[in-house]
Amino acid sequence: MTFPFHPPVKRSVEIAGHKTSISLEPLFWDMLRQAAEAEGVPINALVARIDVERMAAEVPPGLAGAIRLWLVSNLTEK
Repeated sequence: MTFPFHPPVKRSVEIAGHKTSISLEPLFWDMLRQAAEAEGVPINALVARIDVERMAAEVPPGLAGAIRLWLVSNLTEK
């Protein structure tokens, strides 16, 4: 299996009415889009939910890292 190595791509998302940029590798953007579609929510809504969950952590990671961790843990739960 060949993995698509590609540098992160920066995209804008809106969280609680505020725009922010997130840099993720294309593979993670694809996974995020698929997860949002599977849950029937827009990407912005899913990112906002992940943001709330990360801020509840004792030591909150950065948003991009939290998204990657959420996506990987979401895969392992299925």
